[in-house]
Amino acid sequence: MARDVAMDREGSIRVMPEALANKIAAGEVVQRPASAAKELLENAVDAGAGAITLVLKKAGAELIQVVDDGRGMGPEDAAACFRRHATSKLFSAEDLNCIRTLGFRGEALASIAAVAQVELRTKRASDKAGLCIRNEGGRILSSEPRALSDGTSIAARNLFFNVPARRNFLKTPATELRHIVETFQALALSRPDIAFSMIHDEAEMHRLPAESGSPEEALRARIGALFGDAYPEMLIPVEEASSYLRAHGFLGMPELRRKHRSEQFLFVNGRMVRSRSLGHAIRSAYEGLLPEGTWPFFCVFLSADPARVDVNVHPAKAEVRFDDERGAYGFMHAVARKGLGAMLFMPSLSASDPAASSSADPAPDPSEPWVLRSPAAEFVVPGAPRSPDASGSSAAYPTRVSDEWASWRRNEPDAGEQSEALYRGAASLPIPDPDSGDADMLLWQLHGRYILTQIKSGLMIIDQHAAHERILYERALGCLRQGQGLAQQLLFPYAVAFSPADFALFEELLPDLSALGFDIDLSGERTITVRGVPSEIHSGDRKALLEDMLNQYRQDPGQGGTDRAERLAKSLARRGAIPAGMTLSPAEMRSLIDQLFACKTPYASPGGRATVIRLPLEELQKRFGH
Repeated sequence: MARDVAMDREGSIRVMPEALANKIAAGEVVQRPASAAKELLENAVDAGAGAITLVLKKAGAELIQVVDDGRGMGPEDAAACFRRHATSKLFSAEDLNCIRTLGFRGEALASIAAVAQVELRTKRASDKAGLCIRNEGGRILSSEPRALSDGTSIAARNLFFNVPARRNFLKTPATELRHIVETFQALALSRPDIAFSMIHDEAEMHRLPAESGSPEEALRARIGALFGDAYPEMLIPVEEASSYLRAHGFLGMPELRRKHRSEQFLFVNGRMVRSRSLGHAIRSAYEGLLPEGTWPFFCVFLSADPARVDVNVHPAKAEVRFDDERGAYGFMHAVARKGLGAMLFMPSLSASDPAASSSADPAPDPSEPWVLRSPAAEFVVPGAPRSPDASGSSAAYPTRVSDEWASWRRNEPDAGEQSEALYRGAASLPIPDPDSGDADMLLWQLHGRYILTQIKSGLMIIDQHAAHERILYERALGCLRQGQGLAQQLLFPYAVAFSPADFALFEELLPDLSALGFDIDLSGERTITVRGVPSEIHSGDRKALLEDMLNQYRQDPGQGGTDRAERLAKSLARRGAIPAGMTLSPAEMRSLIDQLFACKTPYASPGGRATVIRLPLEELQKRFGH
């Protein structure tokens, strides 16, 4: 009987209750706190606000509140806004072809209210009193008039309070806050004419005044206010138009490269979107200017006929589709190439140039490629000759772009790319005795990269960088497990300033950094002072080391634990290892070999590259025809 009832229920088609439908829709629209913040901020922009404030508690899990001074809503609109598909922006199917607002589906407030406790306060300038509505889990609990200022305030508390499974899938507070900050930055960049503020746990993270002047000046000022005073001077303006596309905004000079894509902003008709195709079009224009694995800064606005752009292809409206994807890609690539060419490249001097004819140096061939230059720095091929200028100082001598750029770019092999056969059997290799009388004769260094030593069965070759990576990796893991590492104090401590999102990540990472041997003080708002670094790392670019480790943590998909420790240890090892090309003394080579074979897994670097290979005597004899 029970089976028959179950089958009868399976075969029945019913209309879902509205509360259930809203909760299901919320799974697509409100994926995390940043999703809710994005919808509320976009509503405030669409409402014509001149000032918008975002207030957060516990990275949005406890409170997301957006306050604006926009048009506000009357009693009827305020009550209807929580209903699904209730919107003031679409009235017919034809309106889908000319969408110019950020929101249009009428799902945001209904979805947020379905999974949070929402309080709406709103008032129009023409009304004597405002209205306060409390909605919990999709049910309106109260609606009463209030004395309010013009505009709207929407507070969403305890997000996912009634969907515990979704709440359990949230990442760490620092990770969730980073997503919200990136959302806030995108909206703030999209409208420099609007004042934006952001407050987290009663601490002000951003206060951005409304920018005036031309659109280019306003956007440049807003970028500087968000990312730092150094950015405005390192921006390349772009502006081009075709028959139905227009692009304007800024590209970052190659110095603004990052190891993540969080500082790439692309807007289509004012809407921040993610587009692998258009992002690739811009990135490919930097070919030869950026090392592998890095991405440039850009903030580009693309305007198109709304009828030729479909914005209704993603639940969160984060993607768009062009009716001519190939044409959009080609246009964006051409815009980026032209912008970079105009700012970074200058043609070589021709023989007719007076400066060239008066120079003692031969005039370059005007048909040769362009020379890399920029106002902030000159880019020349590494190793290019430098000639003194009139003042006697050394200045970069112009050199044409050549294949040397390809060798300059950093190309790391993929993890596991090296065959296990390269180091199979190395476990039985004897280690040269450093106490033997001719120990120095047993070791040679080849091209500053490899250590060669004679063994009974033939020749052993050690990659010094990969070997040192393995040593540092295992020691770093040990320090993280024990919670204590040795630090070498710096003679000159240095300060590092972070963006609000990165500073929140750094605070969460601080215990692990201390365990690795970093001695760091939180010296001010979003600023740290590094007084010591792990004692075993090679003295190099320590700021780059810290940035690389923070980036590894940024990319960590888990909540922490072993996986995170391995990522940090790999990052420390990769950055701290002795570089290829560094000359080692015989004693240093012997010490490196001793430490390598004391490791738990001495035959491969943390990334999977071989540390040791063996050339048997038989193989050498075969090569020489014996």
